[in-house]
Formats: sequence, structure tokens, C-alpha cells
Amino acid sequence: MNGADFNPPRLLRNPHVQSVLASSGMRRLLSLRRGAEIESRAEEHILDCGEGIRLQGFHTAQRALPEARGLVVLLHGWEGSARSNYVLGTGARLLREGFDVFRLNFRDHGRTHHLNREIFHSCRIDEVVNAVREVASRFPARVLSIAGFSLGGNFALRVALRAPAAGIPLAYALAVCPVISPESGLFGLENGPRFYQRYFLHKWTRSLREKQALFPETELFSREELDDDLRGLTRSLVLRHTSFGSLENYLSGYSIEGDALSALRIPATILTSADDPVIPIEDFRKLKLPPNVELDIAAHGGHCAFISDFSLTSFTEDYIAERMLAHAKPAARVETSEAA
Repeated sequence: MNGADFNPPRLLRNPHVQSVLASSGMRRLLSLRRGAEIESRAEEHILDCGEGIRLQGFHTAQRALPEARGLVVLLHGWEGSARSNYVLGTGARLLREGFDVFRLNFRDHGRTHHLNREIFHSCRIDEVVNAVREVASRFPARVLSIAGFSLGGNFALRVALRAPAAGIPLAYALAVCPVISPESGLFGLENGPRFYQRYFLHKWTRSLREKQALFPETELFSREELDDDLRGLTRSLVLRHTSFGSLENYLSGYSIEGDALSALRIPATILTSADDPVIPIEDFRKLKLPPNVELDIAAHGGHCAFISDFSLTSFTEDYIAERMLAHAKPAARVETSEAA
């Protein structure tokens, strides 16, 4: 299965239709119904990520096979959570294929604002690396893979870059519509239809207000800053809560553009769509990737959507399951020997 196989009906080919449907209430109901198993049997884990930092995740063990094919860590996008539509749908699909699933929440996502005093930003890669290492330590008998969406895809690729040095036995990484150049991604939101910027700003400011209510002794942002546009609020974040000194330095801090992934030694796949209204396709075409990294560009799909038909199922669920199956070799050998 490749990106070229994604061929939605004509009425679903518009990238904005795709992107809006992916987070729609109708798809939410579908995802909750299909993700009932992964939610009902999930075990919460609070991960020690070093220096007092704690991140939350949910582990669900598969029941389809006598032994799991592997463990897949799923990373949501910015202002998403372990319960986002695409995470639940993908997790449910992987469970059916015999994979255990661990859904990680980034700092200040998924109602975890109380776990850490300092606020989330996209350069907090060390704590995510440490979280994945802790997951590997808690479930050592599983072939470990990682998949992420949008900003989560960016994190997944950065985790894969750092995994060997961090002692993480990561076998495979997959990123769906990952943020490549944060600068052009921010411009993409600014220059596209205004409802994208309004959507993310609404979710972000709501999250920041929740954080402020939990830690009222220090002003996180002024009222004027919270009323600013996306670029202005991001600049305030950088100047108030990081040591980067400028918006430009911060954005380059989590960029994976150009040859940044050339040192990636773990097998990986990047799936994106040529019509993504958020992440410019030119960012992907400029990447300098090693032979073990597959870049797969679909003609349609919007941003992390890939809605296949009017049932609102996503092509990415089958796509991710197929790619994970191809990298589950040890589990596959166990099944073969048992069958013999």
C-alpha cells in the first residue's frame, strides 16, 4: 500500500473538506465507537522523564493473538491528545492486528496540565525521548515502533534520530504529515483560510487558561498576549518561557528540514499529501533523506485526514497497520513456529 493508492471520491478530494471532516463531530462519534476497546482496557501510566518531569500515557494490550506482534507508541498532534480521533482509530486498528498500543500525551495535552509547572513548547524533545525510553523499559519484550501525526510526526522523527544514543531499541518510525519547517508551517496557517488559525488559537488559548488556573501565582501570559494572533502569541511564548531569545531561533530548534534527517539510521516512513493546506509540500521535496527513509506523497488527503469515503474511515489506519506489520518480524516468526 502506497500513498498513490489513496483515491477518495471526487466530493472528498478537496483538502479543506478532508481536513475539516477529520476532526468533525461525526468522525468523533465514529472514533469513540471504534476505539471503545482501546479505551475500556487502557491502563494509565505516569512516566518519569527525568528532572521531576512527568508525562501521562495509556497502554492497551492486544487480545487478537497469543503473543503481541510488537508495541506501537502513538504521538498526537499539537493541541490533540491520546484520545484524538486519529489516535483512537489508528490504535484500534493496530489492536486488531495484534499490536499492543501506548498512547502518549505531550505535556499540557489531554488534561495533564497539573503534572508539570512549566508549559509545553515544541522544543521539549528530551522529555519525549525519555518517555519513550521509559515505555521501552516497562515493556521490554515487545518490538518497539513509533508513529506520529503532524507535530507528533515531527516528534516521532526526532525521537528516531536520538533513539540509538538514548539506548531506545526502536525498530521503526512513521510520520503522517509531519511539521518539517516550523517557519513555513506557521506561515501556512497564517496564509490559509482563517478558520485554521482560529481553530488552533482557540484550542491553545483554552489550554493556556487552564494551565494558568492551576498555577495562579505566576502570570503565564497577559490578556493582551492571549488576544494576539498565532505568530504574536508564539513570540510571547518564546520570550517569556524559553531561552531561545527570538521566535526564529525557537522555530529552528524543532525544524527537521533540509538534511536534518540525513543521519537517521532507523527505518522510517513519511506519509504526506501534496494538497496539505497546513504543511507546504515543498518542505518535503527539499528533504535530503537516507535510503532507509521512505517519502510517500499522496495526491490528496489534506492535513492528517486521508478520509477514504463517506463512512469517514481514514486510509492512514490501514496504511500504518500494513507498515507496522512489515516491521514485526520477530513476532511473525513466533507465529509461524507455533502454527507449525
